[in-house]
Amino acid sequence: MTGEDEPNAVSGPIPSTVPDGRAPRRLGPFEVPAVGLGCMNLSHAYGTPPSAGDAAKLLLSALDAGVTLFDTAALYGFGANEELVGRVLGPHREQIVLASKCGMTGVDGRRVIDGRPETIRRTAEQSLARLGTDVIDLYYLHRLDPAVPVEESVGALAELVAAGKVRAIGLSEVSAATLRRAHAVHPVAALQNEYSLWTRNPERGTLAATRELGIALVAFSPVGRGVLTDAPPRMADLPPADIRHAMPRFTAAHYPANLALRAELAALAAPAGLTVAQLALAWVLSRGGHVLAIPGTRSVEHLREDVAVLDLDVPAELLAAAGRVLSDETVHGSRYAPAHLPEIDTERCGAAG
Repeated sequence: MTGEDEPNAVSGPIPSTVPDGRAPRRLGPFEVPAVGLGCMNLSHAYGTPPSAGDAAKLLLSALDAGVTLFDTAALYGFGANEELVGRVLGPHREQIVLASKCGMTGVDGRRVIDGRPETIRRTAEQSLARLGTDVIDLYYLHRLDPAVPVEESVGALAELVAAGKVRAIGLSEVSAATLRRAHAVHPVAALQNEYSLWTRNPERGTLAATRELGIALVAFSPVGRGVLTDAPPRMADLPPADIRHAMPRFTAAHYPANLALRAELAALAAPAGLTVAQLALAWVLSRGGHVLAIPGTRSVEHLREDVAVLDLDVPAELLAAAGRVLSDETVHGSRYAPAHLPEIDTERCGAAG
């Protein structure tokens, strides 16, 4: 095996029963459908952003489809994504749970991790203005700043709660140990970590810890950054700035093997009347009743496909088969390049060479 780091023992059993996807799931003081919308790729990181009109259409279509959890961040588009979400969804503010993030922003055209309390307070004020709201429902620390104890960053988030500017707090891409330290300072409502068939890091600690502590685990990139869909990205078609070019799983050394695994998933999904994305999402949601998913998309058709998984009954045997086909033991390449690993606090998994 080759991968991000040394393998660790899986912490806690994987749930053996499949939760009811139709039932609302707890997210701190809120109840939301198990599938929300990650808004990042409407402004940031993947491909060329859609037009303002197309982005607005996607957000409003999500609202019409029953989505209530919308996830953005100060980083996305260096503020542009928050402005978009605020402008389009502002008239519907009472219908949604609005999540954003601080601690990783754009400074002079560069991505900067800064978890100092004064920076968190300043970023929050900027986010509130861009979102056009008096309060953010769920405010995450986007990344742990290795130069700032998590207790200090969470203390600043707790001050925002006390001031009525934030209703609940969360963390993103941190380990179970860091989560417990943060939770001791102020109750953490949600932990947002990457989780999917091909990224199993939460199974090394945070899946069990969130279940134990009553914290929602919000899975980002649940369809493998577009690979676990019926239209996986063609790398030659992606613009140079697309972040997937820098991710080992998408390089020529690994991507063909990962596409072969995706094809095996497609062969499992088709006889059951499922798309690959629906099988991947159903697998994530089956990991526990405290697990939610926030896939992102620019396609209204794909959005409806994702949300439809809530009304599907996927046999446990099929989910188990999917988990055997694609896992941290079969995926090829690590999820981040070595230069970016110091930014990530999560438990790490191996990957097939």
